[in-house]
Amino acid sequence: MLSPCLGRDDVQRALEEALGEARWVTVVGPPGSGKTLLVRHAAAGVPVSWVDARTLRTLDEVLVAALESLGAETAPGDSLVGALGRAVDGRDCLLVLDGLDLDTTGAGPVLQSVLDGTTDARVVVTALTTAGQPAESVVRVGPLPVPSVRGPLEGPAVELFLQRIRAAGGQRVDLDVQAPEVRRLLRATGGLPLLIEQVAVQSALVGLSNAMATVSLDQAVDSAHDLLDPASATALRRIGLLDFGVGLGVLAQVLDVPVPEAAELAGNLVRRSLLEVDAQGRFDMLSPIRGRARVLAGPDDEAAVRTGLLAWAQAHAPAHDNYGAADAEWLGDLPAMRQAVLAACADPATRAEGYSVANRIFSSLYTSMRAREAVEILEGALASGDGPPAIGAQVARRAGIAASEMRGTYEGLWLLERADQHASSAPRPEEQLAKTASIRAEMHLDAGDLASAESEARRAIELDPDGSIGRQATRTLADLYASQGRFAEATRAVADAMPSRTTRDERWIDLSARTILARIALEQGRIAEAVAGTRAVVVEARELAEDRVGLLAETLLRGLDPTWVASDVVRETLPWAVRLPVLAQDGRELLARGDARQAAGLAADVVALADSARLGRDGVDARLLLGRALVQLDDLDQATTTYLTALEQCATMRLPLRAADVLDGLAGVARARELPEARSLAAAALALRSPRMAVRWGYSADYDVVPASRPPAEWLDGDDLSAHAVALVTEIFVGAPSLRPSVLDVLTPAERQVADRVAHGLTSRQIAQELYVSPRTVDAHLTHIYRKLDINTRARLAALVVDNR
Repeated sequence: MLSPCLGRDDVQRALEEALGEARWVTVVGPPGSGKTLLVRHAAAGVPVSWVDARTLRTLDEVLVAALESLGAETAPGDSLVGALGRAVDGRDCLLVLDGLDLDTTGAGPVLQSVLDGTTDARVVVTALTTAGQPAESVVRVGPLPVPSVRGPLEGPAVELFLQRIRAAGGQRVDLDVQAPEVRRLLRATGGLPLLIEQVAVQSALVGLSNAMATVSLDQAVDSAHDLLDPASATALRRIGLLDFGVGLGVLAQVLDVPVPEAAELAGNLVRRSLLEVDAQGRFDMLSPIRGRARVLAGPDDEAAVRTGLLAWAQAHAPAHDNYGAADAEWLGDLPAMRQAVLAACADPATRAEGYSVANRIFSSLYTSMRAREAVEILEGALASGDGPPAIGAQVARRAGIAASEMRGTYEGLWLLERADQHASSAPRPEEQLAKTASIRAEMHLDAGDLASAESEARRAIELDPDGSIGRQATRTLADLYASQGRFAEATRAVADAMPSRTTRDERWIDLSARTILARIALEQGRIAEAVAGTRAVVVEARELAEDRVGLLAETLLRGLDPTWVASDVVRETLPWAVRLPVLAQDGRELLARGDARQAAGLAADVVALADSARLGRDGVDARLLLGRALVQLDDLDQATTTYLTALEQCATMRLPLRAADVLDGLAGVARARELPEARSLAAAALALRSPRMAVRWGYSADYDVVPASRPPAEWLDGDDLSAHAVALVTEIFVGAPSLRPSVLDVLTPAERQVADRVAHGLTSRQIAQELYVSPRTVDAHLTHIYRKLDINTRARLAALVVDNR
């Protein structure tokens, strides 16, 4: 329940009127004037997305926080401003940026551009200044009226003052006897509600006559600081040096006191309204109080905070650089760990310790799928300067892993090159080179460059045949072989990667290898074995807090066992390589429930994200889902181009079983179009599966086209598609290609559909409606089109399409 806005009737009416007339309202007033409470009252009856912007100092931080609050996301290469515009457009939601520093962040022009580019976005900002933008409507909040010297001692300021004294356990105030003291204190507050509350708490603790008179927020903090005992005053200053809330464990190290004493000191500050405690028991300061506390802090306080944070980090980081679970206790104080590492790395005297902690916490960050935090910490460590030769290569390599998870598959390659440079200084250079080669193999595998992945994995094993990296590289080979239908080789690789005894740092390899065996069982029709194997992996992963491997296995299990109760995960926070399989399975379940249109939209989003992040196999899986949904929607033209694009990708990546799935889909389309080649397509799919003892499952099992006795010989080369197969199959549906080359030939079928509609003058939203995709997917296609054609406007694209018809 919200506290009442005493004496704010006029301001509340003005704010309600402004919200009814303007799409952007800025509530302006001094610190402590009650802006936040006013907005909370005004927005109580409408959907709100609330952003605490008090600690945000850059425009990017503001945009990221707004997107997270809205539950939106950005694809690799997408702009934050564009993503925010799409997130707020068409949504019945009020975006509140509370405590935004408009001057420091420069957010005003960006908010104006977002409003200009949308039709119904609504924003409320609470700030100390205005943005001065055309769309901005300003509501000013001043202090509460303070009783004059001769006026009656009444009004909202007096009510608030007395109310807070009672709440703080103070003695009853006799206004007739103590009127001079009350007037003195209220005048000193200037009528600011926050200062009134602070003075009231002081009065409750030390009495009206001993409470310090203050004339500004800074002076209020100064006066409170002077009233504190030495230990509490030290706590106030040191907590002010932290930009985040902390638990008692961190607080005790920063204050260099036992945990019970830290709890007592924190409670003392909370009682004085100098500190806040959240529902998780973490302590934080209001930004204005923190700012003044920092001014009061001296060099000794700064040194103590750095030392305390590093001591806490050293004590809580795993002892081994390959240990770490998703339920590690320190993850609850991740911001403190981040500052501890970056502060230590910034000082040459403690850089080695900072590197060590950064290296040791990576496993927990990776397992818990916190790629964003991992890349911030590791890249920050590297930016500070070279660390110890023994771990420099490992830190750079792990930064590359995190960057790839967060920004796109190949975005971490440059960090792997840096790791190779560091390897020459390591005690065993060949070991570091082998580990980097193994990670590079994983990147190639995710991107769909399976030939390069196999080459790098074998190189890793050759560089360090007796080292620990051999199992990881062998697991990569098993994954690769399973994707290519080389099941005998995959099974042998799994056996090599699964020794009789698994050490703590190798648990994920064992779980992942067993998931690969379950995938092979599924491909070969051993469904009961696949279900049992996958369920065992999920259960064990939960026990070990191996969240990443467990979620991937659970995603496979969701498609096998409809009765399985899936974990509740926030999709937007997952790394791309995990998020896309989860979203694709969401789409399959939508399709199974009969919601083909929504399934098609989600599948199209996954296609765009997979292409942007360069996750090749995920792109194929998403196109198979999209094609099947489009067939169900009776949109055979789009289904055809989707399947043909997937077939081309399968041929490039050498994914014969997924190619068979595509051919089955095309056979269904051909039958619906009464094309005579339908049975030949089904026969080609059968010819790809039979040598591998694979069966139809999933979407392919939905089609019952009877295969011809044999497939066309020119489509196959042994057990795989021939080099001309894609072109020959394409001719069935679109005819022979034109003899006249076109600049548009570089576009994929999906991109060509978007380009054609741009030429007809359709907007992104209209194109999205026609193609059953989201506007974001259309924008992603346009980005690829502009890059391929070296253009940058819709008008130029439309002209090219018309010229090449």
